[in-house]
Amino acid sequence: MVDVAHHPSANTMHKETLLALIGFTLIATTLSADEKPDPAILTLERIYGKGEFKAKSISARWLEGEDAYLTVENAKGGGQRIVKHGAETSEKTVLVSVADLTPSLRDATLRIDDYSLSQDRARVLIYTKSKRVWRRNTRGDYWVLDRSSHEITKLGGEAQPSSLMFAKFSPDGKKVAYVRDNDIFVEELSTHHIKQLTHRETPDIINGTFDWVYEEELFLRDGFRWSPDGKQIAFWQLDTSSVREVTLVDNLGGLYPKPQRIKYPKAGETNVACRVGVVSIATGNSKWLSVPGDPRNHYIARMEWAERSDEIVLQQLNRLQNTNRVMLANTNRDSVHTIYEEQDDAWVNIHDEMEWFEDGKQFTWISEADGWRHVRRMSRSGTNRRTITTGEYDVIRMLHIDETNSWCYFLASPDNPTQRYLYRIRLDGASPQRITPPDQSGTHSYQISPSSRYAIHTRSAFGEPSVAELIRISSHETVRTLVDNKALREKVGKLKLGSTEFFRVDIGDGIELDGWCIKPTDFNAAKKYPLLVYVYGEPAGQTVLDRWGGSGYLWHQMLAQQGYVVMSFDNRGTPAARGRAWRKSVYRQVGILAPQDQAAAVRAVLTEREYVDPDRVGIWGWSGGGSMSLNAIFKYPDLYKTAISIAPVPNQRFYDTIYQERYMGLPKDNVDGFLNGSPINFAHQLKGNLLIVHGTGDDNCHYQGTEALINELIRHNKPFTMMAYPSRSHSIGEGKNTTRHLRELMTAYLHEHLPAGPR
Repeated sequence: MVDVAHHPSANTMHKETLLALIGFTLIATTLSADEKPDPAILTLERIYGKGEFKAKSISARWLEGEDAYLTVENAKGGGQRIVKHGAETSEKTVLVSVADLTPSLRDATLRIDDYSLSQDRARVLIYTKSKRVWRRNTRGDYWVLDRSSHEITKLGGEAQPSSLMFAKFSPDGKKVAYVRDNDIFVEELSTHHIKQLTHRETPDIINGTFDWVYEEELFLRDGFRWSPDGKQIAFWQLDTSSVREVTLVDNLGGLYPKPQRIKYPKAGETNVACRVGVVSIATGNSKWLSVPGDPRNHYIARMEWAERSDEIVLQQLNRLQNTNRVMLANTNRDSVHTIYEEQDDAWVNIHDEMEWFEDGKQFTWISEADGWRHVRRMSRSGTNRRTITTGEYDVIRMLHIDETNSWCYFLASPDNPTQRYLYRIRLDGASPQRITPPDQSGTHSYQISPSSRYAIHTRSAFGEPSVAELIRISSHETVRTLVDNKALREKVGKLKLGSTEFFRVDIGDGIELDGWCIKPTDFNAAKKYPLLVYVYGEPAGQTVLDRWGGSGYLWHQMLAQQGYVVMSFDNRGTPAARGRAWRKSVYRQVGILAPQDQAAAVRAVLTEREYVDPDRVGIWGWSGGGSMSLNAIFKYPDLYKTAISIAPVPNQRFYDTIYQERYMGLPKDNVDGFLNGSPINFAHQLKGNLLIVHGTGDDNCHYQGTEALINELIRHNKPFTMMAYPSRSHSIGEGKNTTRHLRELMTAYLHEHLPAGPR
C-alpha cells in the first residue's frame, strides 16, 4: 500500500492524484467491523478477500450405452458420492455411496479428486489425495471399489503416499496400470500382485509420463495407453540426459535454502530424446517403434492405438514444427509409415480432434490448408481425403461425430470471432446448420452424449455468469437447468457497473482489431479519463472474448468504478477465429508485430474517443502479456506512461524450445527476430512508470529473466519498482493472502502513477 502522508513526492503530486490514492485507501482498507459494504461498490476485499463472486459449475461425464451422466455430489451428512442421472427422466441412482468410500471404521471417508469406471461398470477407480506436479495435480493415491462386494482397496502396495500417476483399468477391468517413480506398473485386481513393466536404467529416463516442456507446450502428461485387447501398453519414453538444468531456490523451506533443479531446454538448446515403446503385459518385454528422424530434433506430439491392437497412430513434429507427419505403426511387423503430411510456411498445429469411424476405416483431421481451419475426413491409408466443412470461417473445435445420423458437430462463429456457437454438418459436407439459437449470444460450450441426443450446454457472456443446462440437441430445448448461478447473477446485478462494449478499431492498411471497453461509472463524455489496456498478445491466447471473466473482469469493473477506462485488444497473431493468415502473420516476429498493433490501436482510440486522456495511458499483462507490457512501454515510451508487467519473459532466449521455436524459428536462424522481439534489448528507452512482479519459484517464466532485466535497467540508471513473491509459481497464487496482496499492490500502483478519475 502507498502511504500518502509520507510519500516523497506528496507535496508536488497533483491534487487529484492524492484524492485518488486517499479514496482507494478508504475503499480497500478502512471499513470497520460494524460497517456493511455498499452492495453496488466493488472492493478488493469483496473480490479477493471474501470471494463473494465465485461462480458455480458442473463437472459431469456421459455414460456409454445409455442416455445418462454422472456427477460427484456432496452428501447431506458429509462426504461425497457418485450419482447417475437419467437424461430424460432425471431419475437419480447412487452408483458410489459415502459408505463405499470409507475403507473402515477407523478411516476417514475418501475425497474424490477424480474417478473412472471399468467398461462393465463393476469397478470404480477413485483418485484422491492428489498433489501438484508442475501445473496440475497428477500424483496421488488410487483405490478400487468393487461395486458388488462394496470392498475398496488401495493400489500400489507399499508405495509412498500420493505417488501413483494416471491409473487406468485394462479393457477387461481385471487389471490397473499406473506410473510410479517414472516407471510403469500393472496390478492384478484379484490378487493385487504388482508387476513392474519398465525399468529405468538411469534417473534421466522417464517412462509413461513427461518432462516439464512436453507437459507445458504439448499438453502431455499421461504417457501410456492400453491396447484395445488389453495385452500391451504403448508408452512414451524420454531421455533427458544432455538437457541443461535451471535451478529454483526455495528460501522459505527452513534454515537453509533448498534448490530444485529442473531439466529445461531453452530456445536453441538440446532437447530431450523421445521414442515410443510397446510392452507386453505377459512377458514384460518392450519393443521400440522405428520412428524415423532424430529423436532429439523431432517431437512425438500425439500417440494412440488406431482402433485396433496391432497399429498405433502417431503425430510427429519436426523441431521447427512446420511439418506434422501422421504415421501408422504396425506393432507386429515393426513398420512405421507416413499416411499424411501437413506443412506450413509458419507452423503446423497438433490435433486432438482425430475421431475414428466406419469401424476404423476413416478418421477426422483438422487442416488449415485452404487458409481456414476446417474438418476433413480421411481413409486409414491417408489416400482418400475429403473436406467436410468449407468456407471463409474457422472451425474452432470439432466436438463429435454422430455416425448413425451422419452428422459432424463443431464450434464456430463465422461472423464474430469473440463468440462461440454450436453447428453441425453432414459428413458429406451438406446441410450446415447452426444449432445454438440466434437469440443466444456470447460463448457456448457443449458436452455431447454418445447417442447424440443430448448435451450439457454451458453459456456465458461478458458480465454475465455462466448457466449450465441439459438440452435436447435437435431442438436446443432445455430439459433442465443444472447450474443457474442465480445468487451470483443477483449479486452482479446489484453492482453499479461501467457500461461495456465490443468494437473494432481500424489501425490502418485495412486491418481491424477486436476490442472491448469498460467505461467508468458516472461517465461524462466531456471529461477525460485514464486508459488502462489489458494485454496478452501472443499466439497462445485471446483476451477479447464475449464470456464471463470472473475475478479479473470484476477487478477491471472496480477500476471503472474508481474512474478508469479499461480496454483490451486482440492483435494479429492471437489465436482468434479469423483465419490462418491472421494467426500466423506473427511468425518470426513475436514481440515485434503485436506491440505495433497494440500501439496503433491505442493511437486510434485516442483519436476517435476524446474522453481518453493521452497523458494517462497505462498497460498491464501477465506472462506473455507481461512481456508485451514491457515491449509497449520500452518501445513506445511517449505513448504509455505506466506499465505493470507480471511474470514476463524479458529475453526470448530464456524461454523453452517448443514454444519459442514454434513461433520464432531457431535462434541461430532468426537473430534479429530474437533481438528485436525481446523487451530487455529496449530497456534503455524507458521513460514512464514500471512495476515488475515475479514469483521466485516460477518454473515457467523464470525469475532469472526478471533479474536480467533489473540488471539492465540499473545499467541504464532507469528507475522502476519491483516486487518478488518468494517461492510462488507462475500463478503467484500460493500462500495465504497472496492473490489479495498482489491485487492491492497493482491497484495502489495505478492510483499513484496513473491517477484515477475525470479531468
